[in-house]
Amino acid sequence: MFGLFSKSKKQPQETFDYDFVSVDMHSHVLPGIDDGAQTVEDSVVLIREMMGLGIKKIIATPHIMADYYRNNATTINNALHLLQEHLKAEHIDIKIEAAAEHYFDEFFMQLIDNDELMLINDKYVLFELAFTSKPPNLIHTIQKITDKGLIPILAHPERYPYLTLQEAESARSWGCRLQMNTISLTGYYGKGVKISAEALVDAGLVDFISSDMHHPRHAQAFKHALQTTYLKKLKDEGKLLNQELL
Repeated sequence: MFGLFSKSKKQPQETFDYDFVSVDMHSHVLPGIDDGAQTVEDSVVLIREMMGLGIKKIIATPHIMADYYRNNATTINNALHLLQEHLKAEHIDIKIEAAAEHYFDEFFMQLIDNDELMLINDKYVLFELAFTSKPPNLIHTIQKITDKGLIPILAHPERYPYLTLQEAESARSWGCRLQMNTISLTGYYGKGVKISAEALVDAGLVDFISSDMHHPRHAQAFKHALQTTYLKKLKDEGKLLNQELL
């Protein structure tokens, strides 16, 4: 009731960009090797959008998935070099590296056993789960990775409908880091994913944020996410680890 009949002045909304993280560490901007950018021209469109929003370094993470995208160090590095040469020719000055988003399947287990993972900064392993069913051996696999002196990062935990907040917290307690897609905060993937993303932020469980950039619609949502209160909350708390990857 206080101030019910008084005029209130709207405070101007703070504007900011992704300079507070600087590094986008999960994207599909390498040309022609997964469901992201299909040509170097597509890649450049996405990269220019990311640069315009404050991103200083991009770590491209194409899918490695046995049934669909059997990428490896050769296919990924070839695509990276092609893109780097094109960026150089176009005088586009941004640092771009490559790792992978590993799909949690039997092939992933082989890569772990054979020390053939594509790593971020020589120590982080980005992986994703199926969207339909929870793997029975998640914690065991996290332990296998950490036993090798590596740090697993679970991609977009907010997108798995079966994953509870308690299970995400448990994975984190075993040494797994959690990476949230910023566009989840906009409702891009639906209301349920948005609610889950906000719950992860409220619980203090988000270690990294990223775009998971595939196409221009993601670029628009990535920009829109800058207007959400929960992204501002992450910025103000200052606990994200992205800048350690610079």
